[in-house]
Amino acid sequence: MELIDLTAIWVGILGVGVFMYILLDGFDLGVGILYPFTPDERARDEIMNAVAPVWDGNETWLVLGGTALLAAFPAVYSIYLPALYIGVFLMLAGLIFRGVAFEFRFKATRSRRFWNYAFSGGSLVAAAAQGFLVGAVVQGFEVEGFTYTGGAFDWLTPFTTFTAFALVSGYALLGATWGILKTTGETQQWLYRLAPRLLAVVVLCLLVLSLWTPLLQERILEHWLSSWPVLWPLPALSAVFALLLWRALRRGAEFWPFAFAFGIFIATYLGLLSSLWPYVVPPEITFREAASAPETQLFLLLGILFLLPVVIGYTAWTYWIFRGKVDATMGYH
Repeated sequence: MELIDLTAIWVGILGVGVFMYILLDGFDLGVGILYPFTPDERARDEIMNAVAPVWDGNETWLVLGGTALLAAFPAVYSIYLPALYIGVFLMLAGLIFRGVAFEFRFKATRSRRFWNYAFSGGSLVAAAAQGFLVGAVVQGFEVEGFTYTGGAFDWLTPFTTFTAFALVSGYALLGATWGILKTTGETQQWLYRLAPRLLAVVVLCLLVLSLWTPLLQERILEHWLSSWPVLWPLPALSAVFALLLWRALRRGAEFWPFAFAFGIFIATYLGLLSSLWPYVVPPEITFREAASAPETQLFLLLGILFLLPVVIGYTAWTYWIFRGKVDATMGYH
C-alpha cells in the first residue's frame, strides 16, 4: 500500500501549473486583445510596457503544465494530440507571432503598424485557441481504450466556439484590470470605462455556460446535483467577486479590480475542475487510469520539487522588481 498518493500530488501540480498559466499569461494576452481598441499610439505603448517585463516568464507555466501532463499522465497525450492538434498548433503559432511582435515593434519605424497587428492578432488567436481547447475537454472525446477515434475537427462546435468567446472576454477583463493597476492618466481612464463593459460580458458568458454545460453533458448535471451543498458555493463565489469588482471600479480602486478579476477566474477554474472530476479525458478516462507508473511519478517528483520553488521564486522576484507604474517612454529591452 502506498504511503503517499503520488497521482493526487501530480494532479495538484498539474492543476496549479495550468491555473498559473491561465492567470499570468491571461492578462498579457488580454492586453493584446484590447490593443486594436486603444485610443492612440501612446496608449498602445503604455499597455505594452505594462506586460513587457513579465510576458515571457509567464509562459514558463505553460511549459511546466505541459511537462507535468506528459510526465505524470502520458496516456492523455495519445488522445489529446490527435484530437486537438489543430487547436494546439494555432495556440503556439499565436504565441510565437506575438513574441516576435514584442521584439520588433519598439525597434520598427515604417513597419510598426504591421507589428501592432501581429501583437493583437497573435494574442487573439492564442486566447481563442485556448478557449476552443477548454470547450473540447468539457464536451468530451470519442475514444476506444486509449485511442482517439473522433475527427480532426470535433473540437469545433457551437459550444467550443462560445467557450472561446468567453475566454477571450475573460482575458480582456484581466488585461483591462492589469492595465488599470499599471497605467495612469488618459490610458487608465479609458480602461476604467472599458472594464465594466467587459465585466458585463464575462458575467453573461458565465451564466450561459453554467446553463449550457449541464445540458451538454448529463453526467455533469448529475455530479453537481449529487454534490450539494459542497460545490454550489463556487458559482455564488463568482457572483460575489463580480459584484466586488464592479464596486471597486466604481470607487476608482487600482489594485482591487485585478484581484477580484483574479477571484472570478479562481472560482470558475475550481468549478470547471469539479465538473470534470475525476476524468482527465471525459467521459471515459480518469486521472488514475491515465497515470504513469508510481516509480516514474516518484522519480519525476523529486526533480520538480527542486524546480517548482525556483519558478515560483523568480516569478515573484520579477513582479517585485517591475512593480509600480509604466509610461510610454519606458521601452522593452
